[in-house]
Amino acid sequence: MVLQSEHRHASTILLQREPDGGLCEVRCVHPDSVRAGRDSLLPDGEYRALAHTFQALADPTRLKIVYSLMDREQCTCDLAAITDISEPAVSQHLNVLRRLRLVKSRRDGKFVYHSLDDAHIGTLLAVCLEHVQGV
Repeated sequence: MVLQSEHRHASTILLQREPDGGLCEVRCVHPDSVRAGRDSLLPDGEYRALAHTFQALADPTRLKIVYSLMDREQCTCDLAAITDISEPAVSQHLNVLRRLRLVKSRRDGKFVYHSLDDAHIGTLLAVCLEHVQGV
């Protein structure tokens, strides 16, 4: 729990904190550090695009689809069987993934095959999986 201390000095407020509570013990803004941090930020549109990507991947079914496409392309019917959902539901998930360029599709006769749009998607999933598994 964070408690405000009775000691106040000019522009700083001393705080008491729990060990590893994530708060500085002294409230103080470092202008050079803030300026450098702000200068290194990306344009807001790129953060929105990143957020949309992570929102799409936050759905367990879409993650199953992406994971299933890491090693091979799959047709819509097979993805439905793999994920144990209907083909129309798979198609809706694939539409989200295609709009974000996470998955691409190709038609071969009466079949539509899906694969990861590029190697970055597999790398992103592999790195996140390593983090989750504590590797």
